[in-house]
Amino acid sequence: MTDLIKIAVDAMGGDGSPKKVIDGIIYNHKSNQENYFKIFGDKNRISKLINNKIDKGFYEIIHTENTVKSTDSPLEAAKKGKDTSMWLSIESVKKKESDIVISAGNTGALLVISKLNLKMIENIDKPALSALWPNKKGMSVVLDLGANIECSSKNLVDFSIMGSALYKSLYPKENPNVALLNIGSEELKGNETIKETFQKLNEKKSKNLNFSGYIEGNQLMDGDVNVIVSDGFTGNVALKTAEGTANFITNELKQALNGNLLGKISSLLNISNLRKFKKRLDPRLYNGAIFIGLDTPVVKSHGGTDYIGFSNSLDVCNKIIKGNLIDKINENI
Repeated sequence: MTDLIKIAVDAMGGDGSPKKVIDGIIYNHKSNQENYFKIFGDKNRISKLINNKIDKGFYEIIHTENTVKSTDSPLEAAKKGKDTSMWLSIESVKKKESDIVISAGNTGALLVISKLNLKMIENIDKPALSALWPNKKGMSVVLDLGANIECSSKNLVDFSIMGSALYKSLYPKENPNVALLNIGSEELKGNETIKETFQKLNEKKSKNLNFSGYIEGNQLMDGDVNVIVSDGFTGNVALKTAEGTANFITNELKQALNGNLLGKISSLLNISNLRKFKKRLDPRLYNGAIFIGLDTPVVKSHGGTDYIGFSNSLDVCNKIIKGNLIDKINENI
């Protein structure tokens, strides 16, 4: 069991926890026996949920009744003390008892408590929140998605390096193309920070980083770029717009196919294609944002996802550790 990847799990964060989290662990374990779970939360509740569903050699439960609530501000969460499930799970990676930490809890609290406990990677000034997005050809890494509203050109260069390392960790056989999210593709477009970053990345020679210039919002899903970089304000707006558009398309299609007899017949005739379409836009497949820039990666599962979505974020944890993410960042910094 010594070779297993040790994942510290905040079992009490997010909607429907701890049941959703434990069901996600059980579901994940069925297809992957490479992980060992250090589960932080209410032992009585967790034990009933996990009892006899996973061999005891693959998990342990660290009891605490104190939790960070979704309504807590980051400051309130930090003041609750060091016995919340979120704090203890992060502290577990700080003490090198776990390799990586995951929580579906309060995002702001997770970022603050992570920064209080974990050191920054040397020469990185700010951590970034990154996530996977689907595109026509596969997947893209997008960052920052809201951790830093204002960024310098150095921050954006750092995000480019970290995003490339993350993509390479998750997809080791591919070499990522990196682009800056901007209002145009011409070199003169954008604010001074973007232009300065463009120049720095153009001149930078770095392993695993192929700079492709600017990318506009309507090109995000084309698949020609694998790592998309922006400040947290722009990235968060892009994320929410993409999520809203995907929901709109799915709901409109559902209404059109169920609205009348012709639509229902059409949906039956195209059921295979519709299933593929639904799966492609299923947000559970892309669950697991990564707080990157700290000396240990912190994974944030969406609070509203179900057990399948949480299981997918555990796969992200596994790939990050197997792909030696932190080492890759250090090499390129």
